[in-house]
Amino acid sequence: MSMQIKTGLILTGGGARAAYQVGVMDAVASILRGQGWPSERNPFDIICGTSAGAINATALACRADHFGEGVQKLLDVWEHFTVEQVYRADSLGILRSGARWLSLLSFGWLLRKWHANPPTSLLDNTPLVTMLHRLLDLERLDAVLNKGALQALAITASSYSGGQHITFYQSSATEIQNWTRSQRRAVRDQIGVVHLLASSAIPFIFPAVPIYCDGRREYFGDGSMRQLAPISPAIHLGASKVLVVGAGRRKESPSDLPLFASYPSLAQIANHALTSIFLDGLAVDIERLQRINHTLSFLTEEQRAQVALKPVDMLIISPSEQIDDIACKHIDSLPVPIRVLLSGLGGTDAHGAGLASYLLFESGYTRDLIRMGKKDTWARQDEVVNFFSDRSST
Repeated sequence: MSMQIKTGLILTGGGARAAYQVGVMDAVASILRGQGWPSERNPFDIICGTSAGAINATALACRADHFGEGVQKLLDVWEHFTVEQVYRADSLGILRSGARWLSLLSFGWLLRKWHANPPTSLLDNTPLVTMLHRLLDLERLDAVLNKGALQALAITASSYSGGQHITFYQSSATEIQNWTRSQRRAVRDQIGVVHLLASSAIPFIFPAVPIYCDGRREYFGDGSMRQLAPISPAIHLGASKVLVVGAGRRKESPSDLPLFASYPSLAQIANHALTSIFLDGLAVDIERLQRINHTLSFLTEEQRAQVALKPVDMLIISPSEQIDDIACKHIDSLPVPIRVLLSGLGGTDAHGAGLASYLLFESGYTRDLIRMGKKDTWARQDEVVNFFSDRSST
């Protein structure tokens, strides 16, 4: 008796860069329709998301009984984004968050009034709560899980309080048990807006979010932090093959550097840190799985049956162009208070545009990323068809 093939979807983090994932999903849906798949059929048994990818993952999961409708809902939101839907971009909002935060870093020791109630982040993302309620239909999540349109949804976040990376998952399958690994563990929970706010709380930029976990209140931030194995939740939940959609180029070519580089701005340093958080863990995990697959390919069927490791079929789709370069062309579309704030950090020129690439929730920029996602996926149409071919009649 052959083991049932279960397909997982991994959507990674990256703030506004996650618009790229929506383009990929739209192209995947179109390619599968061209292969005769009904538009409502969900090609994924398990959906996992981190950071902004967690929001996209949950939106798809809520409409897993009509995949095409779920993709269209995401398109409608990402193609008409404004930053005001995600964080406060007015002058008063910036003064209350970013300006106070930067002032505290500069001379907070003089401002005793902030000792008891210090500013918590560069930006105030309370508008995101309203947007999430508009985008998601969490009441449908239980229904699609119970009817078998989806096996599991997993959202990851990082605990500032406990220092662990935690995967919150929701599934109707009782055989799935919590798992624990070094510095990471899984907790079965009812996925809600609070989990998405926590998973997408980019460090320093958005505030940490409290979640009660195992009876304790812990504060959580972006799930990409300390994410040693981004693909592992899907495998633990039963996936034997995964489609991984990144939010940055896997192999960056070094840009032309001057003979004497100038001292890096705060924006350049922040972009370097965020790139490490969002991209490096995924790249390492992909290489690890590729090595495992390569090693297992030398074993016989009998030998494979005796080891715990199993081969995992992967299709990885990531941007073909530098997202920082695209962001640089759209910085002027940001509201003036945000441009002023970024300018103070050195984030409005070509060298600092990487930081803006995570915050540019503006339709011109997100549409460019959606177009690139579609283009990159259609360019690999044959691989997409082959990846899903074993499910064409199931």
